[in-house]
Amino acid sequence: MAENTLSTKDLVRMTIPRFFFFIVLMMILFFLPAGTLNFWQGWVYMLVLIAPMSLVMPYLFKHNPELLRRRMQFKEKRVEQKKIIYLSYPFFLLMFILPGLDRRFGWSQAQVWVVLAADVLILLGYGLVFLTFKENTYASRVIEVAEGQKVITSGPYAVVRHPMYVGALLMYFFTPLALGSWLGLIPALPLFPTIILRILDEEKALAQDLPGYSEYMRMTPYRLIPGVW
Repeated sequence: MAENTLSTKDLVRMTIPRFFFFIVLMMILFFLPAGTLNFWQGWVYMLVLIAPMSLVMPYLFKHNPELLRRRMQFKEKRVEQKKIIYLSYPFFLLMFILPGLDRRFGWSQAQVWVVLAADVLILLGYGLVFLTFKENTYASRVIEVAEGQKVITSGPYAVVRHPMYVGALLMYFFTPLALGSWLGLIPALPLFPTIILRILDEEKALAQDLPGYSEYMRMTPYRLIPGVW
């Protein structure tokens, strides 16, 4: 069992600097490879990410600080999860860096309507993640079972077992297109099997440590896409 011990003061100290670090990191990953700040797709994408985050964070501070505490934990304890995360790092970096290079060299730039449609789908993905947050206060960033944790079967969990991953996959897959690059889809595609591996190992851990999860798996047969998987 895992238990969060961050105080409110610690939570503020961790969350605010990480939020601004995220903004700076995104700017480096987008605009440095592009070699210019004249990269409107990058600015719109940052707005699409930062605007919802700036609303969700105060909401969680007020209504569900325990969830925010759990989301601030990044250190996985399961060896299998560590391996999966390390495997995904290069693809994540390339997914964000390649669009900037594409902007600089003009290899495969996407049309404006494709960029804007991708931004909308990313917002929908973020919306699904937020619905998951509202439904499940135990939605930790790491694979763990908290003290007193219960199986959630309502809301999006009544449709698929991992709605947050559905939202995350929408955000990952459409990120390169939102940044104006078809080429960026190449490193985005391998993220799908890494997510699948993560889900399979997560379910193994939950079935073992979370009472009632095996019954929930039988009751809700699909992990990500109803009728498919």
